[in-house]
Amino acid sequence: MHPYSYRGYWADVGTIDAFYDANIQLTRHGAPFNFFHPRFPIYTHPRFLPGTRAHACHLDSSIVAEGCFLDHCDVSDSVVGIRTQIDRGSKVTRSILLGADAYEEETAATDVALGIGRDVVLDRVIVDKNARIGNGVRLVNAANVQEADGDGYHIRSGIIIVPKGAVVKEGTVV
Repeated sequence: MHPYSYRGYWADVGTIDAFYDANIQLTRHGAPFNFFHPRFPIYTHPRFLPGTRAHACHLDSSIVAEGCFLDHCDVSDSVVGIRTQIDRGSKVTRSILLGADAYEEETAATDVALGIGRDVVLDRVIVDKNARIGNGVRLVNAANVQEADGDGYHIRSGIIIVPKGAVVKEGTVV
């Protein structure tokens, strides 16, 4: 082992707060880390996915990965991971959506489709991979709860977390 001085960007993302902050910082002007540096771009491994398709959407200060389908929705100050589906009428702000491992067949085994359903509102939410958020769900933590557990979600340090593969049932309000 040999030590050396490192003067570049480094962040410890070992807590929910730190993980959330490091990701959200990437959406801002003057972010401490730049994927698009002209001499040192960051490349991901090839997934051979189609480009993201967005119909009648408003996107602002966000990073959207490949293979997503966004339909008549608003996304701001957020990171949207691969194969994420956001249905019409939904609004996503200051959130991290990690996406899905695969596309889902039309005939799903569950009542809630993979991704973000219709008329959903998310603010300060981390949605892990393969999660399902039903129509009309509102995850905004209006009461500013710091720690809680609910059906398909947890709140830690005021940030709502939807775990990997979780289902948040239609109409849930937090």
